[in-house]
Amino acid sequence: MVKLLSTLSNIIFHIRQSAFRLTHWESWNWFVKYIPILPVWLWLCWRARSFWFFTASNPSLTFGGFDGESKKEMYDQLPPFSCPKTFFIERGTSITTLEKIMTSDLSFPVAVKPDVGRMGLMFRKINSFGELYDYHRRMTCDYLLQEFVDYPVEVSVFYYRFPGKASGTITGFIKKECLSVTGDGTSTLLELMGSYPRVRFRLEEMKAKHASHLNKVIPQGEQYILSHALNLSRGGQLISLEHEKDERLLSLFDELSNYTRFFYFGRYDIKCASIEDLKCGKNFKVLEFNGGGAEPHHVYGNGNTLFQALRILVHHWNILFQISEMNNEKGIPYWSFDKGYAHFKKAGEHIKDLKKLDAATLDKIPNKRKELPYLRPEVKLVSSLIDSYVNSKN
Repeated sequence: MVKLLSTLSNIIFHIRQSAFRLTHWESWNWFVKYIPILPVWLWLCWRARSFWFFTASNPSLTFGGFDGESKKEMYDQLPPFSCPKTFFIERGTSITTLEKIMTSDLSFPVAVKPDVGRMGLMFRKINSFGELYDYHRRMTCDYLLQEFVDYPVEVSVFYYRFPGKASGTITGFIKKECLSVTGDGTSTLLELMGSYPRVRFRLEEMKAKHASHLNKVIPQGEQYILSHALNLSRGGQLISLEHEKDERLLSLFDELSNYTRFFYFGRYDIKCASIEDLKCGKNFKVLEFNGGGAEPHHVYGNGNTLFQALRILVHHWNILFQISEMNNEKGIPYWSFDKGYAHFKKAGEHIKDLKKLDAATLDKIPNKRKELPYLRPEVKLVSSLIDSYVNSKN
């Protein structure tokens, strides 16, 4: 009987999971969503006579900020007031150096993340020296040690500006909400997670991450945060702020993007005290600027149909091409095929290593986490095209 009930439970779970995915195109495999517009990307590559036309989009970022770029490189090109206090930690940095930084420059909690990475892999909130030592011991690459930005609002702003223009355009403005559950005063954390659709299909990951609190009863109305990484691939939710776009907001991002002169296309991820404060240019910090490979998150946060989302993506690809072409005409070269392929391959191998490390440090999650297809699908698209091309030459 127990075995029968278990089997029925698994069947119901998979039926619910399938029904959810069928009715939510956002959860489909990236290839299914992007295959209809693949010819557009191929056409842009042909027009530019380059697989890597986007490398000219943001000239001061490695690979145009498409993939494998350094976060330190990005922070160094933004106004100092706009960024969290950040320290670059090389793999061989001594514990003494970490202690000195924490004693004189930072205080717990702090945030740590790989200098080159995506999807929130190996992002951690660190609360003590013990946790920091453990992270440092396990980390296999250079990483960033930052003040933890605890502003309550996180937003994404997609911005582009044509070369030679002082002002640009904001195409998308969305608010991110972290993956969390709200207590009812009677249910345990495990029960709350199991009953929440956004958590249900990544339950094993959350159970492993919060193993010591699963039987804790969450007080009425209290929010329990399951993941501080607001990436869509880690359970984050997007809410449209289209109605908040105005000239003050645009003015701020014109200022940020003109500071280095070479940020033309990409998405800013920002934490702020409030939307009003952000528009006033105060009480905010830029967490990241994602360049040529950034996906416009507002395709997911505005209630778009799949057809509408694809139109938005094609529009942004065309803008990316136009900016890259204009910069190329000004003397900024596209990367050679060999240089681009070597970088792309190295970046892909690095992400694979980070995925393994991330899973290993989440208490050895028994079920392999499936990467949700939200972030940087353009990276996967180009990867498939290039691999096919290289294989055809061999």
